[in-house]
Order: sequence, then C-alpha cells, then structure tokens
Amino acid sequence: MEKAKLDRISELSRIARERELTEQEHLERQQLRSEYRESVVGSLIAQLESITIVEPDGTKVEVKDRMKKSSRGGN
Repeated sequence: MEKAKLDRISELSRIARERELTEQEHLERQQLRSEYRESVVGSLIAQLESITIVEPDGTKVEVKDRMKKSSRGGN
C-alpha cells in the first residue's frame, strides 16, 4: 500500500480523536482500511505460499500445495 494512503489513514484517525468525522471522511477511512487489510492479507498469503515444510521422513511439501489439498477436502 502506498505511503500516502497510510498517512491518510493516520490523519483520519487523528481527526476522529479530535472531532466527529464527516460522512465522506468516514467512508474514505473505511475504504482505505479495507484496502490496507487486503494488502496485508495478500502479503501474508504470498509469504505463506513460499514456505516449504520438511517432514520427519525428509520429504518436502510446499505450503501452497498443502493449501490446495485442504481446499479440495483432502488432508
């Protein structure tokens, strides 16, 4: 997420502590927070998918492969 958007979230939070946000400011803050959450979740998923698990028997399983199996109802 762009620094300008993060700064705007912080600015709106400061304003909210001082006074009631206008409807437009409130909607803007909701939208920015939603974008931020999506960015964090996307980054976390990408990081998790890059992990390789080494099983006790020495076999290597990538987390993304394991996630695909669990979404299909496998183990």
